[in-house]
Amino acid sequence: MELSNLKPKKGARHAKKRLGRGPGSGHGKTAGRGEKGQKSRSGYHSKLGFEGGQMPLQRRLPKRGFTNIFKKEHAVVNVSDLERFDNGATVDEGALRKAGLVKGQNDGIKVLGDGKLTKKLTVHATKFSAAARRQIEAAGGSCQEIQ
Repeated sequence: MELSNLKPKKGARHAKKRLGRGPGSGHGKTAGRGEKGQKSRSGYHSKLGFEGGQMPLQRRLPKRGFTNIFKKEHAVVNVSDLERFDNGATVDEGALRKAGLVKGQNDGIKVLGDGKLTKKLTVHATKFSAAARRQIEAAGGSCQEIQ
């Protein structure tokens, strides 16, 4: 078997529908567009969400609330996730990304106090919950807030 001999499985490829090729083809004359009307004309293009003059769905539905454009999205890391680092290590955003705990774009990292921590770590993050701060300092580590 060679690349030049490869073919798709029988029945996997369909012949293209050839429109406007005479009455014998079954798709002649109006070429499957029906008779008259806007959709039968060349160059027809419908607006996205247009419903033929009926009030479109996005305008029929009630609107509520607003989006705060100044909202900060923090990546969340639990204290139990920090257990994977070596004793005495410095944990910052780079280390968390390398460990796969933080992904994507965020406005900072917040450490939450879910789980147990037994290792002494120096943690650099944007925010710490009170419980997380207590646990890190109880294990002999330190919390450093960065901006």
